[in-house]
Amino acid sequence: MDQINRRKFITTSAAVASSLATVVHVNAEEEKEEKKEPVRMAVMGVNGRGRGLISGFCKFPEVEIKYICDPDTKVVPFASKIVTDTGRPAPKVVKDFRTILDDKDWDVLVIAAPDHWHSLATILACQAGKDVYCEKPVSHNFIEGMKSVEAASKYNRVVGAGTQRRSATEIIKAVEKIHNGDIGKVNFCRAWIVSTRPTIGHEKVTTPPENLDFNLWAGPGPDDGFKKNLIPYHWHWRWDFGTGECGNNGIHALDVARWGMDVDYPRLVTCGGDKYSFDDDQETPDTQLATFDFEKGAIQWEHRTWSKRGIDGEGFGIEFYGEKHTLLIASSGWKIFDRKNKVIDEMKADAWHDREQTHLGNFLECLRTREKTNADIETCHISTSLCHLANIAWRTRSTLHFDDKTMSIKNNEAANALMKRTYRKGFELPDPV
Repeated sequence: MDQINRRKFITTSAAVASSLATVVHVNAEEEKEEKKEPVRMAVMGVNGRGRGLISGFCKFPEVEIKYICDPDTKVVPFASKIVTDTGRPAPKVVKDFRTILDDKDWDVLVIAAPDHWHSLATILACQAGKDVYCEKPVSHNFIEGMKSVEAASKYNRVVGAGTQRRSATEIIKAVEKIHNGDIGKVNFCRAWIVSTRPTIGHEKVTTPPENLDFNLWAGPGPDDGFKKNLIPYHWHWRWDFGTGECGNNGIHALDVARWGMDVDYPRLVTCGGDKYSFDDDQETPDTQLATFDFEKGAIQWEHRTWSKRGIDGEGFGIEFYGEKHTLLIASSGWKIFDRKNKVIDEMKADAWHDREQTHLGNFLECLRTREKTNADIETCHISTSLCHLANIAWRTRSTLHFDDKTMSIKNNEAANALMKRTYRKGFELPDPV
């Protein structure tokens, strides 16, 4: 090698080595920045939605599932396998999450049990110094929802809710357009869902299966006996445990409606409909039409669980009627229609999986920053309150005049009685929280 080429080779080699060292250093710094403190979770309720949340949270490397809590031993192996399939250690298993509240080896309670457990579990977890991710609706009744908000504030806990549309890119953009006046002043919003659910039939009280601790499952609600058509899903249609289709799916639509309309509590609530289609053990209406009046406009909710024919050709929708244009949010995205029904703007929806992961990611980030999540407990409590008030109006067949200063219904003893519930001994709501 001549002297010139040798000098060029040495210079080039040094430059390459320096570049490689820089890359290694940068990668090491990036790896250091990306490595996050472990988030150790206990998941309560894994007979459905809880398994989906385990799968979603396990996509984040910092998450550790320390406990699975469920009164049904039959469903636990399926949930545990989701965890071990990711290479993580198998979680410990307990029936009753209350037995592990003093364990300092975990930080976050994920609640996917039925509605009647949501607030009690949230409050007890906050008192134990745990943060909480609670599925919708965040409460079984209005008063316990208020107490969940109070507990989160008192114990300085991050409490997020499972209303994923609060993290959806396209819905955030749609709400921005409404608030920016792109469709003009909005006086009315209509929200709906339609479906064809099966009948649940009539069942007699029978002995629960050996794998199920039904007393624990019933928890804060009454233990009036196990029925085969109650678990795993049809508890939604029994007032002791669920909140009907309004609390089950209406919460998603009403949350966006309230967000877009920029309103909090309604001043007047009316509700019609009935159980027209089904002759079975369901107690909640299969057809429900609720209207919420606010100072600046009205929101209407409609559901049918026996007919798939929707509004504007959509099975699920939230439609904002402005003085200039109309904005329709559906499962596929949103569109703005002008006065001649011509589409003048639109945006496709995030894939459901992406929306879910964004929402869970927001919750995890807020655990680090201690900021409120996109769907914090107070926001979701107010939205859930619309579901409760609609159901109370339907159950009492009365018009509700709601007072947001006293958080009560004016001059309606029967309606106010349904703002709370009676708790069984051993499952009482803490008072004070």
